[in-house]
Amino acid sequence: MNIDIFQDFYKGKRVLLTGHTGFKGSWLAIWLHQLGAEVVGVGLDPFTERDNFVFSGIGSKIKADIRADIRDGERMKAIFHEYQPEIVFHLAAQPLVRLSYDIPVDTYETNVMGTIHVMEAIRATDSVKVGIMITTDKCYENKEQIWGYRENEPMGGYDPYSSSKGAAEIAISSWRRSFFNPEQYSKHGKSIASVRAGNVIGGGDWALDRIIPDCIKALEAGQSIDIRSPKAVRPWQHVLEPLSAYMLLAQKMWDEPTKYCEGWNFGPRAESITTVWEVAEKVIANYGSGQLNDLSDPNALHEAKLLMLDISKAKFQLGWEPRMNIDQTIALTVDWYNKYQTMNVYELCINQIIKFVNP
Repeated sequence: MNIDIFQDFYKGKRVLLTGHTGFKGSWLAIWLHQLGAEVVGVGLDPFTERDNFVFSGIGSKIKADIRADIRDGERMKAIFHEYQPEIVFHLAAQPLVRLSYDIPVDTYETNVMGTIHVMEAIRATDSVKVGIMITTDKCYENKEQIWGYRENEPMGGYDPYSSSKGAAEIAISSWRRSFFNPEQYSKHGKSIASVRAGNVIGGGDWALDRIIPDCIKALEAGQSIDIRSPKAVRPWQHVLEPLSAYMLLAQKMWDEPTKYCEGWNFGPRAESITTVWEVAEKVIANYGSGQLNDLSDPNALHEAKLLMLDISKAKFQLGWEPRMNIDQTIALTVDWYNKYQTMNVYELCINQIIKFVNP
């Protein structure tokens, strides 16, 4: 079965990932490695010993598995200088809303200054042709509106996490205009884009305060699943959806560097925008057991209740659209958690990528 929807584009390419030890980063490292890319990963230690990065063993398969902090600008430049990447995917971040209330300064240092250090390393390294800077759908000034945000709408954010990503987007836009301006491409030779995805789910995520890990931990412990914000509406998508989009965008930017270097939304179709409670119900149905417990607290920390992306631009200009609906997304996610204890996890991930690209 075919796993390469990029026509051998990544074969032999030198690709650097920041945050490769994280949830999304580990899946991207696996996919790129399988496509024949020379993958250099730069990240902190994985969050738990059960993370997809650990169980898949991808760290020992790629060209280099480096522990480094993106807040260390000189270290970033040294790593880029040593490995001479051609394509950079910047995923490293402090990604949790509730944690950002506890560590707001760290969140800003990582998400804003870390991103700037990565862009400075790109600027200092002639070999880099394409940089994909991953932010979040929460970078938009959220008015809890019922229609999706478009790429040209204002950046913002209520909580420290969301606002740090809005600030990162402003920095990316500034660096693109100041140092990577498409009108001066012949001088710098670099194409930089920012990408924003919705709530991403999939196998191997054990992060705190995320609905799927919370469900699985409770189910494995034989406990009821506590739901904090049952009515919160989110645009749910499988992790492979935005990763396929990032990889397609990088390929397009490589071929036409001045055409695609801007902001992009990659969210699910409208029917995959649903409540946390409904997602948990679908997890239980796929898992085969479990029960839910409504723990909503009127005095809880603020988190956006409604957030959606408009993906028209990606659909019409890139030819990208989601491959799976909400039921397929949750079925594939729960399948990973049902099998990870008894199956080779790298093979499990490859099988899921094959299933994703050959629906």
